[in-house]
Amino acid sequence: MNNKNFRYFDIILGLFVAVLITSNIASSAKIVDWGFGILGLRLAFDAGTILFPVSYIFGDILTEVYGYKRSRRVIWTGFFALALAALVFWIVGLLPGEATWQEYAGDKAYQSILGGMSSGGIALASLAAYWLGGFSNSFVLAKMKILTNGRWLWSRTIGSTLVGELVDTVVFVAAASAFGVFPWSLFFTLTVANYVFKVGMEALMTPVTYVVVSALKRSEHEDAYDRGTNFNPFVME
Repeated sequence: MNNKNFRYFDIILGLFVAVLITSNIASSAKIVDWGFGILGLRLAFDAGTILFPVSYIFGDILTEVYGYKRSRRVIWTGFFALALAALVFWIVGLLPGEATWQEYAGDKAYQSILGGMSSGGIALASLAAYWLGGFSNSFVLAKMKILTNGRWLWSRTIGSTLVGELVDTVVFVAAASAFGVFPWSLFFTLTVANYVFKVGMEALMTPVTYVVVSALKRSEHEDAYDRGTNFNPFVME
């Protein structure tokens, strides 16, 4: 891989990881109910959904400007950062709580909130959903860029999100429900509401994505096309 230095790549990487971890913590902490529905579907979803779509916007920007190879490194960086966070929360949950803290908070409260992110089932669900969704999103966008010869950016940012977020949402909600984090009674509501909200956010943020992508391409003097790229997610070139 070209070892060209970029001015903003590391900043985007750091923001991406911060958004990813924050959204996963929020997902375990609270389910949001907007108090109304659309076509009979209650708009209720885990709180991380509010921020998580931003990680896909970062993913689109990374692949569009820097290419799939560098995006692959970012996805793996996020994967290991998320795994580290889950491990730390799990270890903290095993440590004995101080007596005063047990009175006003306690291990039960900790396990019901942060314990969800670190429990074996939800941690694996989150990691699997992120990994599969992230690579699906990056792969589709890179391929669509070649097919469109770099035109119609909106079509590939939204198109890749339709695929990536579908994979991510179904895997995460299904696995989380299987391990008892969410009740199965909310599976359809959470899946559809999460998916519609995430894709809607991507569509609404398209003008911002255009501005950021254009500015980065000019500043970095980079506009990657993944012709001849090895798309194997386990190969680091």
